[in-house]
Parts: sequence; structure tokens; C-alpha cells
Amino acid sequence: MKNTGSVRIHGFPPLAGPDARILILGSMPSRESLARGQYYAHPRNAFWPIISDLLGIETADYERRAEAVTRHGIAIWDVLRDCIRPGSLDSAIEEKSAASNDFHRFFEQHKSIGHVFFNGAKAESLYLRRVLPGLEPRAAGLPCTRLPSTSPANAGMSYQAKKKAWRKILERGLE
Repeated sequence: MKNTGSVRIHGFPPLAGPDARILILGSMPSRESLARGQYYAHPRNAFWPIISDLLGIETADYERRAEAVTRHGIAIWDVLRDCIRPGSLDSAIEEKSAASNDFHRFFEQHKSIGHVFFNGAKAESLYLRRVLPGLEPRAAGLPCTRLPSTSPANAGMSYQAKKKAWRKILERGLE
């Protein structure tokens, strides 16, 4: 679904295997991602290049990359289920329109999750304010780490600096 103004946009179901050990959360898919039906589809988003480098994934095919990520015990999702957001910037999300995903159900179905990582400050902020207070104690006690956004809007940080920071998923989440 393409967002062409103040239209309610809807995210994707989680990309997760039953044995996922870490969860990477964004805020809401970009216009490009929504149009393609793929997480992190914008060609300048560094998410897939960074994850591919860190995990040794050697394909540009979305389905094969997604499968490889889940094989490594990584789940990918967004904090928001739907919202009104003109454009793709997190700052354009109309907070009053935002509805969170069902994390209670997700954590019930994915009991192996041991760490939550945020792809940027907006995902972290939304999760801490809207999701965390309603979680069961086990899920609420999971360690959380904010990583720098891989979005092209975070152009002030180099690819190498982002990749170095994202290495934490290997150190903290997949040990």
C-alpha cells in the first residue's frame, strides 16, 4: 500500500522463526517498504547491507535474506501496527493515530527472545511509552538496546560507524 498523504498505513507481520532469540524493532515501514511489501526496502537504508555483512549473508534477494536472518535467530518487526504518517519520516507519525502491535501475543509465541534492539530513537521511544508498561513481567524485563537508525535520514553517521554499533546484536543477542 502506498501512502499518498494523510492515509492510514499498516505495517507488516513479524518476520520471525519460532526460535528467535533477538527482536529488532523499527517504528513503521517507509513508503518504499510499504510499496514493495518488504522490511527496509529503501535502497539507501543500511539495514540489509549491515545485517548481511554481520551475518555473512551473500544474497540480495529479499526472501533469501529474510530466511537467513530468521535462521540466525533474529526477528524483525515494528512497534506500530498502523498510523497516519505523511511521507516516510518518523517525525511525521501522527502520534494520536498510532496503534501498537500485539507484543503480548508476540512474546507469548516467542519465549526464546532474550534481547530487544531498536533501529533508532523513535522505535525505542514508542516501545518504552506505548508497549513496555503493558507487558508481562518476563517480557518487560528483557534487556533493550537502542542502535543508530539505518535510515537514509540518519546521514550524519557513516556506514562503518553504524555497522560497528550494530555489531552489538552479535555480542549481546546471539551469544
